Amino acid sequence: MKYSFIVPVYNRPDEVDELLASLLTQTVNDFEVIIVEDGSSTPCKSVCEKYESQLDLHYYMKPNSGPGQSRNYGAERAKGEYLIVLDSDVVLPDGYLLAVDDELSHRPADAFGGPDRAHASFTDTQKAISYSMTSFFTTGGIRGGKKKLDKFYPRSYNMGVRRDVYLRLGGFSKMRFGEDIDFSIRIFKAGCSCRLFPEAWVWHKRRTDFRKFFRQVFNSGIARINLYKKYPESLKLVHLLPMVFTVGVTALVLVSAVGRVLMEYDDIDRWYWLCAGPWLPILLYCLLIFIGSSAANKSLKVGLLSVPAAFIQLYGYGCGFLTAWWKRCVRGKDEFHAFDKTFYN
Repeated sequence: MKYSFIVPVYNRPDEVDELLASLLTQTVNDFEVIIVEDGSSTPCKSVCEKYESQLDLHYYMKPNSGPGQSRNYGAERAKGEYLIVLDSDVVLPDGYLLAVDDELSHRPADAFGGPDRAHASFTDTQKAISYSMTSFFTTGGIRGGKKKLDKFYPRSYNMGVRRDVYLRLGGFSKMRFGEDIDFSIRIFKAGCSCRLFPEAWVWHKRRTDFRKFFRQVFNSGIARINLYKKYPESLKLVHLLPMVFTVGVTALVLVSAVGRVLMEYDDIDRWYWLCAGPWLPILLYCLLIFIGSSAANKSLKVGLLSVPAAFIQLYGYGCGFLTAWWKRCVRGKDEFHAFDKTFYN
């Protein structure tokens, strides 16, 4: 068997149904599917039973230990030459596995990954969040864009690894967030070949509202510092940009507030530009996001929603980054993450 899909699941039966349905349409059929239920209170076993006669499907239930350890659990039971790790909230286009197979036939790789997109059926908020996570103007294209500010590191929503390499490197670490980047770093450090497969993309739902999205990116910012403490060389300029954005926007708003106060107690004309000027770069960035997203999604509404999504993505990541920097680099605290009890709510 050439491929094993490994999908950790936590209380997402409806999403698993969509993912399994999309696996039925693949034009390459040499694969098995391993679903690992990570201690869910709403299991997807009945969903999996619907597909047992149509897919080489294996369902496992285990106590909750997080997605990384659940993937390792599945990898230990997999039979494929290549292990393809997916998140439960993705859907595959018909040609996904064919694109992977074509790339590997053309030039073998020890590990690979692909980009993600928003499906037409996604809500406008999901499309806006997807744009904020994939646009060059927000993430520098490092998540699979054609133009990028750093090399591509496969992410766990769409990541493939040779089974022997996976097992030799020990799979995913016990990090709760950033465990996929941690694994990718170890893949590169081991001298393995790792490539972006641009045509092996997936539809990725991500978070369904801005509150959940903030929790996710806040933890991503924390994870970047946790990764820095393990691999100092992994911190690049592009990873500092959300923190610079956070500090910069905060500073501009404070300067404007000072200008507004001075306008109350002094000559209005003298302090007008101190009050209004700082908003000019902020508004220009909002316009850039609005135009870029509106064009990409062919929707003015999604373009408008992409503005708060971009600010949440950058500001949330930046706040998490700064919080972790203070606790870990200044105060010397141990590895941590946030929203333990409410992350999935």
